[in-house]
Amino acid sequence: MPTYCVTSPAGCIPDAARNRIARDITRIHHEQTGAPSFFAQTFFHDIPAGSYFLGGEKLESDQIFVCGHIRAGRSTEIKNRMMIQMVDAVASATGLPHNRIWVYIVDVPATQMAEFGRILPEPGAEAEWVARLDPRDRERMQAEAA
Repeated sequence: MPTYCVTSPAGCIPDAARNRIARDITRIHHEQTGAPSFFAQTFFHDIPAGSYFLGGEKLESDQIFVCGHIRAGRSTEIKNRMMIQMVDAVASATGLPHNRIWVYIVDVPATQMAEFGRILPEPGAEAEWVARLDPRDRERMQAEAA
């Protein structure tokens, strides 16, 4: 369901910080939305030197962009809390100042997302959706969430 892409210049985020960022993004998303942690995906994209531009100019310093695609239906207040907490978490994990961390949340209607071969439910209807999953998928999801 939620997919977060973390983009930065190559070498900007060490492995230990990546692990921490992925865990923090997952925790924040779960705490703020109530969505199961199992579904949160975090991808890291390293951009080679000389291939990252900001304002039409080569990026000369470390900058991290986090773009999260989440199911529509969350309030502005929830999304604002998520973004601020993610800025704090990434800054803490990397040591970069807050002004070098940019976070975007993009709403995607549940009807435009499919996982486990099924169209996703609206927020709050996850239990019924999970109950209709193939038992093997449900067991896998529940085992990995534990």
